[in-house]
Order: sequence, then C-alpha cells, then structure tokens
Amino acid sequence: MNNQRNKDKPTSIKDILKNFNPLEDRYISAEFQKYGYDLAVELDDMPHKALYIKMAKTVPREILEKAKNFVSDAKARSKGRLFMWKVGQLKKEKK
Repeated sequence: MNNQRNKDKPTSIKDILKNFNPLEDRYISAEFQKYGYDLAVELDDMPHKALYIKMAKTVPREILEKAKNFVSDAKARSKGRLFMWKVGQLKKEKK
C-alpha cells in the first residue's frame, strides 16, 4: 500500500486519529484544530497558528487544500504570505 498521501484528498479522520499523540496534542479537541495546526507547521508559520485554525473552521477545505498544494510546489521566502494570497484568489474565483 502506498503511504504517500494523495494531495487532492483531505486527510481522513482515521489517519488523524492514528497519528494523534495525546501527550503532544493535548490542546487539540477537534479535527479542524489539528488541520489548522498542521497547516501552520507545514507553512513554517507557527506565530500565526491561531489564524490557520480559524481558517480551517470557516474556509471550505477545498480552498485550503488547493492553496496548500500551490504553496508546497513553490519556492517562496514566506509560505504563509503566499498561502494567504492564494486563498484570496481562490475565494474570488469561487464567487
């Protein structure tokens, strides 16, 4: 079985619970919190982790996944800034 996660599909609850460490992740009580925290880690933008958690709760996951994939393929000095720009672009396209 291929262990690489498909970038087009959101992380399943099963995978999140499998990787959940109650000692390390003790302040995370909902799936969107874990997703937002992981997003902040991936973007190397921990000072703004609360923003990513809020976005994980309020912004459609499809938009966040597309923006995350866009940023992961790019070489940027500020991945967080590029991510926010892409989210804005995707929201405008959706309207």
